[in-house]
Amino acid sequence: MRPRSLVLTLLIVTGFWLATSRGQWQLRQLVHPITNGGKLWSDPVTAYGAGFGADEQNNIDIYKQNRLATVNITSVVYERDFFFQVYPREGTGSGFIINEEGEIITNNHVINNSRNITVTLSDKKQYKATVLGVDRRNDLALLSIKAGRKLPYVHLGDSDNLQVGQKVLAIGNPFGLEGTLTTGIVSSLGRSLQNEEGMLEGLIQTDAAINPGNSGGPMFDSRGNVIGINTAIYGAQTRSGEAGSIGIGFAMPVNRAKAILEEYRSTGKISHPVLGITSVQLVQGDLAEALNLPATGGLLIEGIERGSPADDAGLKGPNRSVIVGMYRLGVGGDLITEVDGAPATSPDSLRRAINRKRAGDKLDLSLYRNGRTVQLSVTLGAAAEAL
Repeated sequence: MRPRSLVLTLLIVTGFWLATSRGQWQLRQLVHPITNGGKLWSDPVTAYGAGFGADEQNNIDIYKQNRLATVNITSVVYERDFFFQVYPREGTGSGFIINEEGEIITNNHVINNSRNITVTLSDKKQYKATVLGVDRRNDLALLSIKAGRKLPYVHLGDSDNLQVGQKVLAIGNPFGLEGTLTTGIVSSLGRSLQNEEGMLEGLIQTDAAINPGNSGGPMFDSRGNVIGINTAIYGAQTRSGEAGSIGIGFAMPVNRAKAILEEYRSTGKISHPVLGITSVQLVQGDLAEALNLPATGGLLIEGIERGSPADDAGLKGPNRSVIVGMYRLGVGGDLITEVDGAPATSPDSLRRAINRKRAGDKLDLSLYRNGRTVQLSVTLGAAAEAL
């Protein structure tokens, strides 16, 4: 029995030595923490004192520089339910302070026609806001608060020379989570989006996460200057019924906001440009030829407001009506073939061109009138935005 016991002992010792000395043996991985007292994780390869990467530090610097100037906005409007009982409906969004006196830019849909607006600063202090003016065409609003002290503010950049692929950062209060930073790039430029007030045009598309509550907040470039106002998203519905980010967000270019700020500084109000054409009809192809108009077509003027810039410039409306199929059309007026050099191929062509302008700007029109082409320049009038 002794030789057998000796052989068994040698086998056990040899097996233990192999298991604990060869790295490829799985048993070693199990017994190593017990036999060696080591960790179950690997320490960092880079030393703790190496600091942040350049892009990380840029994100941190921009956040610290602008966080205090980004605000939370709460608005309350009163509505009637099915039983005609009045109840309050609260909306929330973001905004940013543009000067030390406390003037704030946000989206018009954030304040939602409310006159009960509360602005919460980063230090949690709250102030009632006054609406100085709105620009519904561009979904923008200018507010003011009286804090009794100088406030931190952001710097407005230039949105005319943006490039697809450049870095952007957004600060806001998504779902009420104040002071949230997200980053991304400019995904595309010149996007259009339909909202309740009409078509928003020339929007910046980004993959930076924008969620409900971000609306009205600032979008920064890598220098820390505001280049856009976060406005809308395409998104999936959350449990609360709101849309969540899927990487397709939109911001209004900051130069639109700068335009209304310049007007407010010079006139004390915010207006929208007025042409005075009340109705147009798109005619093309067979319909245009049936009316003795060029087959390429355009926008046939159906109505002009008396005393308007269009009337003063000599634009002609219809002088008679005809029935074409099931429709009655006013004919004999001018056919707009181009607007600011671009073909008038859509009923929205005229409105879109006007939305890119301010009161006092020129609108250049190419017309087909009495068998010949006429060039006409109209100076747009002004109508104050109703508050």
